[in-house]
Amino acid sequence: MAAGEGRLDVARVRGLFPGLADGFVHTDGPAGSLLPEGVSRAIAHALRTPIANRGGVFPAAGRAEAIVTAARAAIADLVGGAPAGVVLGPNMTTLTYSMARTLAATWRPGDEVVVSRLDHDANIRPWLQMAERTGALVRWAEVDIETGELPAWQYDELLTERTRLVAVTAASNAIGTRPDVAAIAARAHAVGALVYVDGVHAAPHGLLDRRGLGADFLALSAHKWCGPHVGAVVADPGLLEQLRPDKLLPSHDRVPDRFETGTPPFELLAGVPAAVDHLAALCADATGSRRDRLRASMAAVARYERDLFEWLDDALRAMRHVQVLGFPEAPTPTISFTVSGMTPRQVTAELARRGICAWDGDYYARELFDALGVNEQGGAVRLGLLHYNTAEEVGYVIDSVAALRPR
Repeated sequence: MAAGEGRLDVARVRGLFPGLADGFVHTDGPAGSLLPEGVSRAIAHALRTPIANRGGVFPAAGRAEAIVTAARAAIADLVGGAPAGVVLGPNMTTLTYSMARTLAATWRPGDEVVVSRLDHDANIRPWLQMAERTGALVRWAEVDIETGELPAWQYDELLTERTRLVAVTAASNAIGTRPDVAAIAARAHAVGALVYVDGVHAAPHGLLDRRGLGADFLALSAHKWCGPHVGAVVADPGLLEQLRPDKLLPSHDRVPDRFETGTPPFELLAGVPAAVDHLAALCADATGSRRDRLRASMAAVARYERDLFEWLDDALRAMRHVQVLGFPEAPTPTISFTVSGMTPRQVTAELARRGICAWDGDYYARELFDALGVNEQGGAVRLGLLHYNTAEEVGYVIDSVAALRPR
């Protein structure tokens, strides 16, 4: 470890997660993380505290306003955005549908949208459905089925002066691939297209930078990074000012409020700053602003997870009865595989019997798994690591997969 690099103390970190007391090995992180005690306390405190709706002149209304303000500020720090550009909502999928409807209001027949086979369906289907309604043409960025990479060069052929939007993931939730989003975004911006980036799976594994990615819109789900079940889309406030979403007449027309419908779950939003603070404190010796502490902590997380994952990845690829999907160059700690003679559901059932949480199916990466040809056999098995997993757990998982045999 180089001088000045912080270290993640996994023993200390695990003590923050009461859910780990169930005795299971939680390698299902890509589907949702466990919740630290600090986040649970923040939510519980909000539930016990008088909170009204925003806009009143009494203290309970002021508390609601403060909760929303703090949530926006925390997410802005997490991705290098501005609080006024943070749109809050129930989840990434719902927000993406809302943004798709809003953006598609200006599309005309013959306009074009570019999506990728690598993405979660939440960053594919909304754009396809809006394209169908407006007469826009859909173009597909393809995955290299051997490596699992999404080559940026293909966008030179996909993009035209009629391209209105490019949707791409910052990391695959199925095989961990991290495309060169900045290179893709630069090509998109050169033809005047907007870029919508799914940051859901990437966010727990490294520090995101919306501007560095070139993302006009960056979508997130807090429950992937130790937060509550709420989502966000982060954009430049000036860009949001140009958009006119459907809204109720009496509701605020200011940005970003005009994109948020109904009364938000204030108690869940209270957990968002606690979750970001949890990430910022993972490196115990990190100092400075919350963004600075996030930078140090997420770098420590990335180093820790990389070391564990390289062991897991190498071990699974060495097993003759295991077929790992893809071979991305610098993945998140996420791997999908199949086992000879067993269905994915049989594999996860056996792993669950051994006390290991794993996922099977296509995990909404339907287009990717169709391209890889595994959906006909029930998809694959996914293992994903987070900063509370240990070397002992990884060793146990490896031994358990090695012992799998058809019954």
